Amino acid sequence: MTIGELANESGVNAKLIRHYESIGLIPKAARTESGYRFYKESDIQFLRFIKRARGLGFSMKEIKKLVGLWRNKTRASKEVKSLAQEHILDLESKIREMQEMVDNLKSLAKTCHGDARPDCPIISRLEGEK
Repeated sequence: MTIGELANESGVNAKLIRHYESIGLIPKAARTESGYRFYKESDIQFLRFIKRARGLGFSMKEIKKLVGLWRNKTRASKEVKSLAQEHILDLESKIREMQEMVDNLKSLAKTCHGDARPDCPIISRLEGEK
């Protein structure tokens, strides 16, 4: 199938497919005599796997590890679980950081009059004033 057909079937756009190929996340596509990329049905599942991993917030480095584990049928499931648990900890940390940002911004927004006056505690805080 062509890259366009693969993109439609997998839900991953052609530009991203080419990018994945260029960074070695997916194997180089076979080429026709005229130089066009040619893909197999199995490439659909491969790209869907990557898309779902991205949807869970895994980094490209983590996805490369997951792909390696997926391909290795003799893998120990503890390796996959360990990678997932590390990712969970990273996500939880990011959630805490973002919640702190939300709380700080809410606090600043409460102190701003939001009227026609130019003074604004939000701007003052961003400028570095207390």
